[in-house]
Amino acid sequence: MPGWRNADAWPRPLVWLAQGLGMVWALPVSVLGLAVGALALTAGAQVYVSRRAHALVFSRVPWGPGGALTLGNVILDTGECLTRLCHTYAHAAGHTQDPPIVLADHERAHVYQTMLLGPLMPVLYWLSGGVSVHNPFEQAADRYALSGRGWWPWA
Repeated sequence: MPGWRNADAWPRPLVWLAQGLGMVWALPVSVLGLAVGALALTAGAQVYVSRRAHALVFSRVPWGPGGALTLGNVILDTGECLTRLCHTYAHAAGHTQDPPIVLADHERAHVYQTMLLGPLMPVLYWLSGGVSVHNPFEQAADRYALSGRGWWPWA
């Protein structure tokens, strides 16, 4: 069997099994996202399924500074749609001149991270620096959004 990092070469049923197990493992975090999303619906948010991101997406969430927050297989987005462009954390901090990335790709990396780390993800994320250019989870999500590879923070 190919290495775990090269999931593109895995047989399709094995990929589905791994994704299903990841969703179950991420469920405690996803429940929190669902609770916040349900509250957002009462304030005018909308919800749709993103098969590509393996997530339920709540758009037009009326709280927060802008952007999106991933909690398990739930993405809370303050905008209309995740397909909009945004800057990487390093670009926004003036460290690089990266091209714009698609927000959906960045958030998908966080979904994958949580599917692997499950309920440990929020703790490890905040211990790694929270919402910051120095957080390896954010660096990996930006790397994935730029290249389509490297969503694991300690690769």
